[in-house]
Amino acid sequence: MAFDGRKLARFQAGMRRRIEALRTKTEDSLDFALDNMMQDRVDSYFKVEEGLEEIDRTLGLIEEELEQIKDLSSAMRLDSRLEFIEDRFEELDSEVRQRPRRRRRKINMSDFFKAAGGGGDALSSRGEINNATDAFRALGLEHGSSMSAITAAFRQHAKRLHPDVRKGDRSSEPELRRIIEAYQYLK
Repeated sequence: MAFDGRKLARFQAGMRRRIEALRTKTEDSLDFALDNMMQDRVDSYFKVEEGLEEIDRTLGLIEEELEQIKDLSSAMRLDSRLEFIEDRFEELDSEVRQRPRRRRRKINMSDFFKAAGGGGDALSSRGEINNATDAFRALGLEHGSSMSAITAAFRQHAKRLHPDVRKGDRSSEPELRRIIEAYQYLK
């Protein structure tokens, strides 16, 4: 399916923002590694340096391919590649800063809440979010937004819709489930 001009421009702008943010983080991480790893963990430093340089090269390739995107399937493939590179960066940055790596959860929270709320055989049924476009729309974001923007939007919506914040009022629970499902899909 072809993009219309406006959606393509928004997608490309969002991807460029993510690429630039990741480049900045990569440079900061490399500087931090040089300052803190070079004396104590030389072998690890060289592995991390090589990995961060590979990320930078791959970002350049993604940026070149971004100009050639014309349809939704190509955009989704490129988005997946960038997401993979973001995950790889997190892995390397965790090594540099000696902190545990953030793991992706295997549980779909939307399905969890459906099952907990007696929503029938929720673990075998799929919700309303079937693609990235639906997920971005549910969170009120433009396609290709960064993971930090996705997380921020999710938290903002969850704080507004959660029954604990609404003094036990569960009337917004379906909308909260949709937001959770969108976040899990994009995550």
